[in-house]
Amino acid sequence: MGWTSLLPPLLAIVIALRFKDVLLALLCAILLAELLLAGQAPLSAVPHAMDRIIGVFASADNTRILLFSLLVGALMALLRHSGSIAAFVRSLLASGLANSPRSAAVLTFGLGVVIFIETYLSMLVTGSFAQRLFDRHGLSRARLALIVDTTSSPVSVLILLNGWGAYILGLLQSQGLDDPLAVMLGSIPLNFYSLLILLLVGYVAWSSKVHFAMASHERLGTATLGDTDEPANGRASHFVLPLLCLTVGIVLFMWGTGDGNLMAGSGAKSVLYAVLLALAVSYVQLRAGKLMTHADIVRHAYGGLGELLPIVTILLLAFAFGACMQDLQTGRYVASLLPAGMPLWLVAPAIFLAGCFISFTTGTSWGTFAILIPVAMPLALATGLPPSLLLAAVLSGGIFGDHCSPVSDSTILSSLSSGCDHLVHTATQLPYALMAGGASLLLFALMGV
Repeated sequence: MGWTSLLPPLLAIVIALRFKDVLLALLCAILLAELLLAGQAPLSAVPHAMDRIIGVFASADNTRILLFSLLVGALMALLRHSGSIAAFVRSLLASGLANSPRSAAVLTFGLGVVIFIETYLSMLVTGSFAQRLFDRHGLSRARLALIVDTTSSPVSVLILLNGWGAYILGLLQSQGLDDPLAVMLGSIPLNFYSLLILLLVGYVAWSSKVHFAMASHERLGTATLGDTDEPANGRASHFVLPLLCLTVGIVLFMWGTGDGNLMAGSGAKSVLYAVLLALAVSYVQLRAGKLMTHADIVRHAYGGLGELLPIVTILLLAFAFGACMQDLQTGRYVASLLPAGMPLWLVAPAIFLAGCFISFTTGTSWGTFAILIPVAMPLALATGLPPSLLLAAVLSGGIFGDHCSPVSDSTILSSLSSGCDHLVHTATQLPYALMAGGASLLLFALMGV
C-alpha cells in the first residue's frame, strides 16, 4: 500500500483529538483501512469491517484477554462495594505508609512495578486501588494515569520474567543468533527509553512536583472522596487476599501452562485463570464474613462487568485495528524507509526512530517488535554491531510509541483504570515521554559512535 497505509492511523489520531472520542476514531480508522484493502470493491468495506471486529474472537488469547478485562471489573466492584478498598486505604493512612502526597505516589509507583508479571493486571489493579488514595491527598488523576502507564509496559520489558520475555525470545530464536537469551538479557541495560521514563516518573512520584501540561491539571485539584459510598465495616484483608491470589496465581499458572518453564507459559490463560481464582476467594470471604448475600454479590459483579464494558469495547476495536495495520503492512512500509548504506553509528538511532513511528501509528509495541526484530538482527550480524544494542533500540522505540499513542491499548487502559480522561492523559504524559525519548535517541547515537 505504500504511503497510503499511514492514512488509517493518522485519521484515528485526528478524530480522537478533534472529537475527543476514541471509539469513533478507531471505528473510522478500521473503515478506512478496509476501504483501502477492498480496492476495486469499496462497497464491501463495511461488512469487512464488521467481520474484522468479529474476527478478533477467532483468537483464543484475544478472547481470554477481553474476558479477563471484564472479570477484573467484577472483582473491583466487589472489593469496592464491600468497603475493602476504603478499609485498606484507611489502614495505610493509619500506618503512616500513605499519609502524604509523596508517600501515596511512591506507594502507587511501587505497586505498579511489583505487578510486573502482566501489564493489563498492573494497570487495572494499580489504577483501581490508587484512585481513592490520590483523591484523599488531592492529587490529580492525570498524575495517577502517568504512574500507572509508566509502571506497566516499561517495567515488563525490563524484567522479562513474563509473557513479554517469552514473546521477544521467540522472535529472536529464528534470527540465526548464537545465544538469543544472552542477546535479550544484554538489551536490558541498553533499553534507554524504559529506564529513563521510569527514572523520570519515579522523580515525579518522589518529588511531588509536576511540570508541563500536568501542572495545570494538578492546580485544578481533585475533590476528596469520603467513605459514605462504601460500607464502613469493610475489611482490609478482603482487599489484600484476592489481589494476592490474583498476582501469585498468574505466576503459578504461567509456570503450570509452561510445563515448569515460567517464560514458556501462556499469559492469556494465566490471567484469566487467576482472576477467576481471585473472584472465588472474594466470594467465599464476603459470604463467610456475612458482608453480602449471594444476590448482592451477583448484582455488584454484573455492575462491575458493565463498568468495564467501555474498556473492553475499546480493546476489541484496538485489536481489530491492529489486525488491519498488519494487513496493510504499515510497519513494514515504515521499516523499508530505513536508508541503505547509512553510517554504522546511525543504525541504532534509525531503528529506534522507526520503532517509535511504527508503534505510535499502529498503537502496538508487540506488533512493532514482530516487524523490526527481523530487520534489526540481520543488520547486526551483517555489520558487526552488537545485537543487544539493536534489540534495545527496537524495544525502546516500541515502548515509546505505545506509551504515548492515543490509539494504544495500554494508554487507553491506563486512562480508564485511573478514572482520567483519555486525551488528558495522552497530553499530560507526552512531554515526559518526549523528554525520555529525546535523551534515548542521543544515547543510542553515542553508543553507535
